[in-house]
Amino acid sequence: MLWQRQGGESSVEINVQDLGRQEKYKLLIGGVVPRPIAWVSSSSKDGVVNVAPFSYFNVACIEPMMISIAVARKPGGVMKDTARNIQELGEFVVNMVDIHNVEAVNQSSADYPPEISEVEEIGLTPQPSKAVQVPRMAESRVHFECKLNQIVHLGDGDNIASDLIIGEVVHVHVDDELYFDGKIDTAKFQPVSRLAGLTYATIGEMFDRPRGVYEKKE
Repeated sequence: MLWQRQGGESSVEINVQDLGRQEKYKLLIGGVVPRPIAWVSSSSKDGVVNVAPFSYFNVACIEPMMISIAVARKPGGVMKDTARNIQELGEFVVNMVDIHNVEAVNQSSADYPPEISEVEEIGLTPQPSKAVQVPRMAESRVHFECKLNQIVHLGDGDNIASDLIIGEVVHVHVDDELYFDGKIDTAKFQPVSRLAGLTYATIGEMFDRPRGVYEKKE
């Protein structure tokens, strides 16, 4: 069976070995939500600047500062432009996504040919970075300039399905209006995340909770 209901119809038990690729994809992107979006600018050896969004993205380490981005491969195990560019040049910029640039971000997710720059096609505004050659996008208000630490090829045996990119953050840009007392103001930032399918989400209601404390029972 593909799945079984157990515990009085309270849950669906799914054997992942019985699932196809698309079914696995739907479960992951539907259950792991919301996901922050890395709008990654990279450059080819020929100087073509590529910009594309990836929602398999998160913090990986604090000291040194590192972030991780997983870039799924195209059919046949072909590297996407972003992963190939980062592997060849060894650097990239993560331009963060908010309510003000999400339309441009969404447009940049189209399957542009490698020789076509999304920057020129969409009409984005590249700005020089401080510590890397790859430009950052002025349409973003938070940028993480990164040097490649390592790429981990993920898949089943020789069938590589995804490139997990670990980048060390070497410089950060934050818009003045977002930065206060050493922190980024989330309410002013208005970040946008990815859900399943074609759906995006804003931050929604925020609430605080004190950190949990372990109390040993006598």
